[in-house]
Amino acid sequence: MRVLVTGASGLLGRAVASSILAAGHEVRTLQRSPSRLAGVDDVLGSVTDATSVARATDGVDGIVHLAAKVSLAGDPAEFDAVNVGGTLRLLRAAGESGVGRFVQVSSPSVAHSGSSIVGDDALPADPVRARGDYARTKAASELLALAADSASLAVVAVRPHIVWGPGDTQLVARIVERARQGRLPLLGQGAALIDTTYIDNAASAIAAALERAPEVHGNAYVITNGEPRPVAELIAGMCAAAGVPAPRWSVPAGVARAAGSAIEAVWRVRPGADEPPMTRFLAEQLSTAHWFDQRRTRADLQWAPTVSLDEGFRRLAASYGN
Repeated sequence: MRVLVTGASGLLGRAVASSILAAGHEVRTLQRSPSRLAGVDDVLGSVTDATSVARATDGVDGIVHLAAKVSLAGDPAEFDAVNVGGTLRLLRAAGESGVGRFVQVSSPSVAHSGSSIVGDDALPADPVRARGDYARTKAASELLALAADSASLAVVAVRPHIVWGPGDTQLVARIVERARQGRLPLLGQGAALIDTTYIDNAASAIAAALERAPEVHGNAYVITNGEPRPVAELIAGMCAAAGVPAPRWSVPAGVARAAGSAIEAVWRVRPGADEPPMTRFLAEQLSTAHWFDQRRTRADLQWAPTVSLDEGFRRLAASYGN
């Protein structure tokens, strides 16, 4: 196939494009900056620009859509323009270009309403109850994508959960830097059990969804390593890999949630240069269990993770020279 991958300049997008390329397909990418991947055809542009989207989708057989505005804060209109508007523009272009497969890369946050998720499958996306503009707009865009599923366009939504690995400038780098500065507390005692996904596994699962789209279209799947662990253990593993001390102090979860709400209110009026140090959504994510039943995902996609969390931590340590 000739496959378009949007957002291939990010960690997951690059890994997905590489995985699809390694499977023998032709890969075209669409993002604002070069993908820096050998063997792909880069189209520079934005999913918010109709001309860029039309050029990128011309002549492709499948689309894997990862491009999104990912942030804990920001202008709600920008989240809508990129996450909802960009998805809608790609879906329309796919229909006009005769694209046969569409993989919408979503997030488990589309079905998270603040309470624990314990062994659930992919619950319905809910923009109304989603926490924050990112989750709200990703939920809306997933619903748009699945509504476009048809006999001619096989649409699958995949929700990789907390993707991490070497080169991660979002989760891992932020955890390591805050731990190094002594500004990283545990919420509660860090006992909440959560799933994560090593980067190679997330990429191979998304590539599998592209391959299996004609058989499993119309469905949403959560993707994880299937190895839930306490938050404190996961953070300690990342810190150890980078050679920094793990957090040794904690904040009550209720206090963190209240602080997150207050910081969000301030950030809306006077946004900082970086991500807010805490939001209510982040506090909920770090203090509630969220792990998922992977049986349907693995059976339908005919996929299983190949890199365990322990092996992932070893690879992460090697990337830090440890």
